[in-house]
Amino acid sequence: MTPSRDKVWQRRPRAVAMTAYALAIVACIGRAEAAGCNFEIQGEGRVAAVVDARSLRLDDGREVKLAGIEVADRAKTTAMLSALLIGREVTVRGQDDTPDRYGRQPAYAFLDGQEMPVQSELLRQGLALVSSEIADKDCATALMAAEAEARAARSGTWAEATVIKNAESPDDILAGIGRFTVVEGRVLSVRRAGATTYLNFGRNWTRDFALTISRRIVPAFEAAGLAPKSLENRRIRVRGWVEARRGPRIELLRVGQIEVLGGN
Repeated sequence: MTPSRDKVWQRRPRAVAMTAYALAIVACIGRAEAAGCNFEIQGEGRVAAVVDARSLRLDDGREVKLAGIEVADRAKTTAMLSALLIGREVTVRGQDDTPDRYGRQPAYAFLDGQEMPVQSELLRQGLALVSSEIADKDCATALMAAEAEARAARSGTWAEATVIKNAESPDDILAGIGRFTVVEGRVLSVRRAGATTYLNFGRNWTRDFALTISRRIVPAFEAAGLAPKSLENRRIRVRGWVEARRGPRIELLRVGQIEVLGGN
């Protein structure tokens, strides 16, 4: 008996479906919009392999680490990148071509002839989160807009209600120690102790969630209109790596880590 079309499709490898999906994405990447991460060209080449969820190997042996993002779903992102990039020509752009400690070149990868980096589409699909390490304001703004699309559409990782942690649930945040995390809540108080300023989201300073910012970083926040004291009683969204210092902490190093969500 000849199997039905539906059964034949079900037997096809997942990679085939992923490839078709990726081809549709190529058209999306080419949409005409401002390319906030359109830095100087650091090189060009054909993608020979996808090493992992955020690393590519070009045909000349160079390895590129996709900058500006943190991967939300490693398996799906790796599959997507493989289907989208292997065998394709890319242009590598960035502000600094100094390799990281693993020899990878942090950069933004642009498919040949496309306006937006691959990172933007991963964000739109909800397969990645905007990193807290982007120094360029325009680039950060462009990537945050792509992430916002996924969040509004509840795409990918944003389909899960637990992606954004509640600042009033310190135990939940602490469970993600050592992980890149997005937290929302109201800053109840701002206090300075020595060279560190604490933005407290609870009344128990030793247990509740707090942000820390060193004295040398404060001027950058003040210049951006985000002086720590001005955030008191404001609701904000913050992103960064969770540390345990009694209670859960995220250290503020760059202005782009904070989004002010509304009034008092």
